[in-house]
Amino acid sequence: MLLEEQRFLHEDLERLEQGIADRIGDEPKHIRDRLARDHQIAQFLDRISSQSAKLLSIYRDADGSRSREIQQIGTGDPMEEFYKQVADIKGFHARYPNEPVENLERAYRPKKGPDAESQPSIVDTMFTGEEAFGRFFDLHTCHELYLNLPNVKRLSYLQYLDSFDNFTPGAGGLKRSEKMTDQYFTYVGQLSLDLETFMRKTRPLENVDKVVADFDKEFEAAWEQDEVADWKTEEPNGKSSGATKETSTVEAVWCDDCEREFKNENVYKGHLSGKKHVRAAAERAKKLQDASGEGAGTSNGAAKGGISTNRLKERAIAEREFRVKRLASAMSTERSDTRVNVERKQGMTERERQQELENLFNATTTTLHPKDVEDGEDNDDEDRIYNPLKLPLAWDGKPIPFWLYKLHGLGVEFPCEICGNFVYMGRRAFDKHFNEARHIYGLKCLGITNTSLFRDITGIDEALRLWEKIQKDKRKDKVDDGSVVQMEDAEGNVMPEKVYYDLQKQGLL
Repeated sequence: MLLEEQRFLHEDLERLEQGIADRIGDEPKHIRDRLARDHQIAQFLDRISSQSAKLLSIYRDADGSRSREIQQIGTGDPMEEFYKQVADIKGFHARYPNEPVENLERAYRPKKGPDAESQPSIVDTMFTGEEAFGRFFDLHTCHELYLNLPNVKRLSYLQYLDSFDNFTPGAGGLKRSEKMTDQYFTYVGQLSLDLETFMRKTRPLENVDKVVADFDKEFEAAWEQDEVADWKTEEPNGKSSGATKETSTVEAVWCDDCEREFKNENVYKGHLSGKKHVRAAAERAKKLQDASGEGAGTSNGAAKGGISTNRLKERAIAEREFRVKRLASAMSTERSDTRVNVERKQGMTERERQQELENLFNATTTTLHPKDVEDGEDNDDEDRIYNPLKLPLAWDGKPIPFWLYKLHGLGVEFPCEICGNFVYMGRRAFDKHFNEARHIYGLKCLGITNTSLFRDITGIDEALRLWEKIQKDKRKDKVDDGSVVQMEDAEGNVMPEKVYYDLQKQGLL
């Protein structure tokens, strides 16, 4: 019955395509429903891939069974073959009388009304309460693992959200020698796994495997060329094979043993006799000696020129750090939203937090148990939000509290003439817009290139006057070559070179 299986696969593919088209045409309002729709589409796409592979194997007909079945139907008495297949079908149903028949049209149709209530959503058990259906990160577990690391800078959860992908020693990260522990390897691996899992849950229609493979390929190329920051190969003389460490200022000096920056040469020389530097230098020398010993032992063996065990550990840790950086940059929007959400929750009372959880639960149960269409039409006036003060809406679709509206000054208007008389509501939005593309584009249209000096300036005339003054000051401060060289006449009078030659031409000297 290969032909019947082939027909069934074609029908299944068409039903799956129709089911995907029906879901794409509908755009749910709640983020939970959007994620559930995307995960359903991802499951349909996986089924399309598996069913297409089965159909392709049937068309290839490696064992010739499909050709034999077509030949049996095409030769001899067609009615005899027909009744034979009918007898086989009756025999199958006689052996399995309770075999259910799958209705493909109903299986792939979007569930609405009572059918939607009977089946739980895919995303209900996928996210934690802190993640809010994929809107925010939940890195509390990774933050606890980070705080348990030895010799680490103590950071609050809000500070950790800003710097969890910054592994340099000065930004809260550990030194290179302190990273070679199982505890740090577990922490970095857990952080990378959490970020990758979060991306898979929130972006089901993206090929996350390909994204991660591209990150690994990029890391492989950088590692082969020894261009991975903070993980360059160290020579036996104690210097890195790559370029010297960049410092924040010209006078600053970097110490490779302590992995720390010092303000100037004198401070650097003063710390050389300290106990911390002596201990760090001894540990680094011992590590380099062990690495060179392992390298020499490997080169004398069968695998000549092999990589030391210490370098393999460094590569595994560096790979996870690199992946964390790339995943964090790919999900920068969720990261900034998480920071704002944590700041907002820190300013809320316990009663307000409980009220927010209740609102979230009510919104979820409302989407889980929708009312009938007739009831919705009768209760339109009841569902309408009462907002006489025209307050901005929060994430749950309800107006924000009036005290929060007054606290952030959202009722104050800040017009900006440079942005085309656009009005910003609240001081926060007004301060933020100076670094946005609209304001920068308006300044460039006025011929202003250095936009960092024009913060809090919204008028076109004021900006042009300030730019003209800056240009005048630059021309005034420009060094004249003639005023640098000084000349002296026979009487001992000192004057600029230009004035000296002018007086000499006039015969006054």
